[in-house]
Amino acid sequence: MTRGEQVIVRALRTRQATSIDVYEFFIRGAQVAQIADISRLRRGDGELEGFQRREIKSHVAEIAEFLAQGPVLFPNAIILALSPEVRFEQSRGPKIGDDAVIAGKLSLPLRPEGQRAAWIVDGQQRSLALAKAKDCDLLVPVVAFVSADVAVQREQFILVNKARPLPPRLIDELLPEMTLALPRDLKARQVPSALCSALHDDPKSPFHGLIKRGSEPGAPTAVVTDRVLIDTLVGNLRAGGALGAYRAGDGLEPLHEALCTYWQAVREAFPDAWGRPAGDSRLMHSAGIRAMGALMDPVWTRADATADPASHVRESLARLAPYCRWTEGVWGDLGWGWNDLQATSRHIKGLTEYLLQLDRSLARPSR
Repeated sequence: MTRGEQVIVRALRTRQATSIDVYEFFIRGAQVAQIADISRLRRGDGELEGFQRREIKSHVAEIAEFLAQGPVLFPNAIILALSPEVRFEQSRGPKIGDDAVIAGKLSLPLRPEGQRAAWIVDGQQRSLALAKAKDCDLLVPVVAFVSADVAVQREQFILVNKARPLPPRLIDELLPEMTLALPRDLKARQVPSALCSALHDDPKSPFHGLIKRGSEPGAPTAVVTDRVLIDTLVGNLRAGGALGAYRAGDGLEPLHEALCTYWQAVREAFPDAWGRPAGDSRLMHSAGIRAMGALMDPVWTRADATADPASHVRESLARLAPYCRWTEGVWGDLGWGWNDLQATSRHIKGLTEYLLQLDRSLARPSR
């Protein structure tokens, strides 16, 4: 509720660290930026002030785009530091539950920027996105502690943000199971993650049992990291890629079939290199998977226009095979020994361009 020059919310109050009041309440998303300032990290007269980094505009835009989808679940609490001047009025009536938690009304002053009685400790990007989102009436949870001491605010900022984020591989493995609306960056990885799971689970897939997954640590036959394969599939699914014409309504089966056809031909073209640990075969190394994945784009684009795509892919890779050095020897004009290849942008890009150039040259009809 907004009343005069303040926002009044129902809140729960408890006490931590002996004497610091801590509140939990809900507030309209757009109101967070109205009651709380962002204490930017800067130096004034040689002294360090504030603690918040600059906003990440792309991140704010992604969150705002997610909010614009319509009704969404957004339970992540924003953490605020409150000035001691905020006012809490305990509700009348009998206490319910633990006496250490008190229900009541919290009054938060509405003031111009730079003079507010609250500061954002965690959730800066979310708060900015909520303020920018159109017609966003979403109630968001807030946890707030009373302290105007910037040293205490910095301490909490560091403690909240030092926690390790979820491992990207864990997120990738969970994505295929998600049915709710997802932010754009995660949505772009959902189909590749689902395809990676299908390639891993299908007994007929050339990758069956070869993919390292977080849910199956130490699998004895796994030699290809799921993250590398998913990154490769993201490239295949981009506009102009081998699978770029994919439409959500088509289902995953056509994509899975195309991938199995291509990678089965890779396995047949390099039988001595397939399925071995990356230390023994750079084909199964991230550099090899990424380069051969990029090669799928032109090879499959040509093959898909023929009456027998599988035969065309096999023929293309058979022409290329004599020039490849996955387990021994030196890579032609590159001058790299087979085991010199590393998971660096230089090696991945260099090997990819080498294979693409070879494919273009060998695919030209002889005169």
